[in-house]
Amino acid sequence: MKILTLRQARVGDLLKQSLAELLQRKVKDPRLEGVTITGVEVSVDLKVSRVFFCVLDQERKDDALGGLQSAAGFLRHELSRTLRIKSVPQLTFSYDESFDYGTKIDSILEHLEKDESQDH
Repeated sequence: MKILTLRQARVGDLLKQSLAELLQRKVKDPRLEGVTITGVEVSVDLKVSRVFFCVLDQERKDDALGGLQSAAGFLRHELSRTLRIKSVPQLTFSYDESFDYGTKIDSILEHLEKDESQDH
């Protein structure tokens, strides 16, 4: 578990909220439809950020990653215009595997419930 400073956490939350809003309102790339920003980790020096995202259709994650990487410059420019921070961190994107893991657990539990109801 990484220990975050309060400033890292605040900047990460601000970036998450702002990026989600930008994706919804200003980015027109069809590859980014249905993309959800799930979290942002910011380095101690606030120069690099790792943006986590997920998509409803898991087969689209590579397309979404490509769309986010191609929009990174635009997003950073828009963030610099709207946020009151000294410099906007470099944006790197990573698919958030935790949602896939949760979905897998849900389907296993659902399968177990069906088996139990058939046994009774």
